[in-house]
Amino acid sequence: MGQSRILGPDGQPIETADLSEEIARGGVTGVRSVWHDSVARNLTPARLSALLEDAANGNADEYLTLAEEMEERELHYASVLGTRKRAVSRLPCTVESASDDADDVRIADDVRELTLKPGFRLLRKDMLDALGRSYSVHEIVWQRGAKWLPQYEWRDPRWFRFDRETGRELRLKDPQAPIDGLALQPYKWIVHRPSLKTGLPIRCGLARLVAFAWICKAYAQKDWNAFAEIFGLPLRIGRYGPGATAKDISVLRHAVQSLGSDAAAILPASMSIEFHEAAKNGGGDLYERLCDYLDRQISKAVLGQTMTADAQKTGLGSNNASVHNEVRNDIRDDDAQDAEETLNRDLVEPYVILNYGPRKAYPRITFPIREPEDLAALVKNVTALMPFGLQVEESVMRDRLGFPEPAKNAVLLKAPSRPVASPTQEPTEQALNARQSAPLTTPDRQIARLAAQADPIVAELTAPVEAILAACNSFEEFRERVTDTYRELDDRALSALLTQALTAAQLAGRYELLLGV
Repeated sequence: MGQSRILGPDGQPIETADLSEEIARGGVTGVRSVWHDSVARNLTPARLSALLEDAANGNADEYLTLAEEMEERELHYASVLGTRKRAVSRLPCTVESASDDADDVRIADDVRELTLKPGFRLLRKDMLDALGRSYSVHEIVWQRGAKWLPQYEWRDPRWFRFDRETGRELRLKDPQAPIDGLALQPYKWIVHRPSLKTGLPIRCGLARLVAFAWICKAYAQKDWNAFAEIFGLPLRIGRYGPGATAKDISVLRHAVQSLGSDAAAILPASMSIEFHEAAKNGGGDLYERLCDYLDRQISKAVLGQTMTADAQKTGLGSNNASVHNEVRNDIRDDDAQDAEETLNRDLVEPYVILNYGPRKAYPRITFPIREPEDLAALVKNVTALMPFGLQVEESVMRDRLGFPEPAKNAVLLKAPSRPVASPTQEPTEQALNARQSAPLTTPDRQIARLAAQADPIVAELTAPVEAILAACNSFEEFRERVTDTYRELDDRALSALLTQALTAAQLAGRYELLLGV
């Protein structure tokens, strides 16, 4: 087989035959086993501390198993972590061309089709498992036909380990390299490592941050259940007289025990037992408050806030909830940017290189976040500034308004038809044409004459504004300078002309009234 002309990121040729092979298969046994023993069962705080320390030192298998079990066992953690994942996975996916060059646009269209193929949506969702467990890995099994097309296979993160020297290079566990593992081949892996904090990647998962709150809540719930089991049932006391026989006592005992399984007793009438009600000392409220407190800490760790995850006295619809929701949006934006970087590095660039060869720039997958916008104000401002020379691309306005590009042969909306004056027509003739088929009257002639007189006056007034607009580099600078210039404009000629127009209109009205028009 000849040497490949495709070079990897390290500049070395890539064996294209390896791209179509499935490398990281699992099995029943071995270093890539699909079965793992439970870690959360009977876990103690001391064991948890040792487990997290082992993970930081390079042996992360038990930590990764615990991270998975935490999502299965803790309802609140599963809920808020799912909320954070879906905040990114539900964002629209777009592809931006590297440039306006026809070849770059064609490649971007091809990548856009790739994002619409089966498997890409699930890839986006499974990638976000890295939020809890520090990283996620997908193997790309390339299918060779008319094009190189990727198939995505999720791989258990326990099948990988970080190198011992830096703790940052992820390597595949393999019997051939039982200690260090195998290096990940270029163009074969999508490795997502969200940047949640600075430091070693294995210490960046949310599961590590939440683990101690989770185990405290697990203990609190266990004690709460024991408390409810004992004090949630009515205490039954059977009393018997001094002359009761053993058979009588046995019958009474059986009757009392049949009322419930625990918290039952029989005793002579001459005896008594005092019970201090736990509820008066806090009782079940103590456990409930502790669990609620731990839930709020988990919400802060995962979402950055508590108001949208936990119903407080202020209510979910309060203004506080709106403020806290903005904080969660900041986290969502950062997660989306991390996902964009991973997909563009590990999927888009290999796909373009394999099908089109290396390029100076590549298209980009983005997850645009559209905040609510006052579209009426946008249209009003653009319409007001266009007469002053503002130029706006039609495609930009379509994107801002959410309108797609019209399809070929589509029926398009049109502006109401307006009479178009010939460039050779005089102002008087243009004004008369505007009246279309209306009869020519004295007010018509007067309006045309005043319009002709107003044109040079208005042109003189707007000339300084147009000059300022041409010299400004931003709307803010234009607004500041035109405000100062407005105070200096001489509008006396225009005021005098308007006075004549009002006088003429009044006289014309009286004239028509006298004629009975």
